[in-house]
Amino acid sequence: MANAPLLSGALTALITPFSDTGEVDFDALRALVDRQIEGGINGLVPCGTTGEAATMSDDECSQVIKAVVEHVDGRVPVVAGTGSNCTASTIAFTRRIAEENPGKIAAALVVTPYYNKPGQADMIRHFEAVANEGGLPVLLYNVPGRTGVSMSADTIVTLSNHANIIGVKEASADLVLDTEIAARVAPDFALLSGDDFTTFPLMTIGGHGCISVVSNLSPETMSTLCKAAAAGNFEEALTLHRKIQPLARILFERSNPIPVKAAAAALGWCSPAMRGPLYAPDEAFVTRLRQALNDFGLA
Repeated sequence: MANAPLLSGALTALITPFSDTGEVDFDALRALVDRQIEGGINGLVPCGTTGEAATMSDDECSQVIKAVVEHVDGRVPVVAGTGSNCTASTIAFTRRIAEENPGKIAAALVVTPYYNKPGQADMIRHFEAVANEGGLPVLLYNVPGRTGVSMSADTIVTLSNHANIIGVKEASADLVLDTEIAARVAPDFALLSGDDFTTFPLMTIGGHGCISVVSNLSPETMSTLCKAAAAGNFEEALTLHRKIQPLARILFERSNPIPVKAAAAALGWCSPAMRGPLYAPDEAFVTRLRQALNDFGLA
C-alpha cells in the first residue's frame, strides 16, 4: 500500500494578530492556536500570505513561528512560511527556522519567487536549492494571482521527485492543472488546495486537503469537509462545500487577509489592525461581513 502524504486534511493559513500599536499580539495568537486545535484542525501555517509575512521582519516572523510551535507543543503539524523572491534569503531564513525549532517544523512553505518572474527551469533551480540547503522539507506554494508566475505541471512533477520536496499548496484554482498534477505525482506527494473555493473539487480528483483561510473562522467545518472527502463521503463534503461558499466569497472580496482579520476582530478574537499597504475595511463592509458570519452561524 502506498505511503500517505506527510500533510493532509485541513490546515489553517493562520492570521497574525497585531495590537492597535502595531506589534504582534502573542496572547491573541496563542488563543487562536488553541481555538484551531480545539476545532479539530489538522495543521497550522504561520507566516504565509494570510499571516502578513510580507510586511513583517525576519525577526518578527521567527518569533511568531516559534510562539506557534511552542504553543502547539506537538499537537498538530506546523508548516512555516519561509519563502521570498530571493533564493539566498529563502535558504538562509529556512535554515534559521530549522535551527531555532529543531525537529518541530513539518515543512517550510516556499512560494514561487514573485516580481522576478523566473522561468520554469529557474524555478526548478530555486526550489531544489532551498530543498538541498534549507534544512527543512519543502512544501511548494503556487499562487500566480499573487506572484505573477505559475509552475507548470511538468515543473511540479519534476520537483516532486526530489526527496526533500513533499507536496504543493496549489492556489491557482486551475483544475485542469490540478488534474494533471494529481495523475502524475506519487501518492505520497501532498496535493493541497490553497483556495477554499476548490478544496472539495481538488479532493475528488486526488488531492489530500487544503491550506485554508475560512478555517481561521471555522476549523470544524473545513476539517470535517476534508475528512468526509478523504473517506469518499462526497455528499457530506459537497454539503459543506456549498455551505462555505458565501463566506468564502466575502473573505476574498478584498485582498486577503483584510476580510478574515476583520471577521476575527468582529468575533472579538483580536484587533483588526493590519500592516500597510493593507488596511482594515470600512464600516459598511464590516456590516456585510457580520451578516455573513451570522448567516454561517458564527456570530
